[in-house]
Order: sequence, then C-alpha cells, then structure tokens
Amino acid sequence: MNISMTRIQAILMKDYKEFSRNYAVSTMVLLPLIMAFLYNRLGANTISMYFLPINMTFSIVTTYVQCSLIAEEKEKNTLRSLMLSPASLGDILIGKSLFVLIVTIVSVTMAIFLVGYEPANLFILAIALLLSAVFYIALGTICGLFAKSIMEASIIVLPVMVIFSFGPLALALSSAYPILKLAEWLPSSQLLLLAEALEGKYSMADVLIPMITIIVWSLLSWIFAAIIYKKRMVD
Repeated sequence: MNISMTRIQAILMKDYKEFSRNYAVSTMVLLPLIMAFLYNRLGANTISMYFLPINMTFSIVTTYVQCSLIAEEKEKNTLRSLMLSPASLGDILIGKSLFVLIVTIVSVTMAIFLVGYEPANLFILAIALLLSAVFYIALGTICGLFAKSIMEASIIVLPVMVIFSFGPLALALSSAYPILKLAEWLPSSQLLLLAEALEGKYSMADVLIPMITIIVWSLLSWIFAAIIYKKRMVD
C-alpha cells in the first residue's frame, strides 16, 4: 500500500477547513470540557468520576467529529470523488483520521486538566489513551460510512455515546445485574480498570490485559471500517 504524505496532508487540511466552518460539529468539543470543569467544581475525587468526562470526550469529540466529517463528505458527494482519486486506502483513512486524532489529544489533555485528575503513571496511561483514541476514530469512521448526512450522523452516533461512555457505570451495577458484567470488556471500562490499577501496586497483567483488549477492539474496528469502505467504492 503506497502512502503519500502530500495527499495525507491535503486531506488533513481539507478536514480542518470543514471542521472550522461547521459550528454544529466544532462546538461539540466544548461539551466534555464543560462537564470536566463542572465535575471538578462538584468535588470529583474518584477515578470513576475523573474518567466519565474523559470517556465522554472520546465518544462526543472523537467518534462524533469523525462520523460527521465523513457524513458531510457523503452529503456533498465529495467522498465519492476522494474514493476515485489516486489517493490510496491508507492515504484516505490516515488523512481522515489524523485531524481528529490531533483534536482528541488536545481535548483529552484539557479534560484531564479541567477535571483535576493527576495520573499516578502518566506514561502508561498516555499509551492507553492513545490506543483508545485509535479505536474511537475507527468507530467514528464506521458510523460515518453508514450515515448519509450530518443529521443522520448525529442519530447513528448516539448508541455509541451511550454504550461506550457509560460502560463503567454499567459495570458498577453488575452486582445487581450479572449480564452487565459484559461491560467490563468495553474499551472505556478497561481504561478505567487500568487507571485504578495504576493508583496502587499493579502487576504486568493489570497493564497488559487492558492494553491488549483495547488493541483487539481497535484492530477489529479498523478491519471492519476498511471492509465497509471498499464496499462503498463499488456501491
């Protein structure tokens, strides 16, 4: 697969311009930041409270923005032209994801600062957050390829926000409802379990299991996104 940095940069700049012009999408970045600030004011002092706005940042910012940018391309019939251009699958997927990754890194960093969270091991947590961002971008890509417009994207992404943002809350109710124990394997729950483990004496398994789980989710999601993309090329 040929990768062209020039084409990736062109797609990146195109997404930046579309993002800055569409206030309905760009203002969504502020929502988890406001929530993080309010949580701080309300006296957030547990890992689960810290990670609610962080996980919401991934769902609301990463997944929604990626989904909306792709849906807007489809609505304007420019995604078809991009698919038929000399740009390879790698150029398009990387280019369409790079801008959202940058926005995500900035948003998550600000959310952590505003909520008052001080990680015990910033290096390990940063790797987990980066892997989570890759997964949520893939999720946004899948949703965007199914959506036909920005309005449709707003509806399609809602289940993602509910399931993945509030996965840790479902995990807290698993003692009363055993079926909710499945929520433990969601990336958002694994991220929370990793952060909790880092606060005390942790083993290698405490770090590797969440990391591997998030990586598996990411790989499966990107494979699925690539399959759907190729089907859209011949649709």
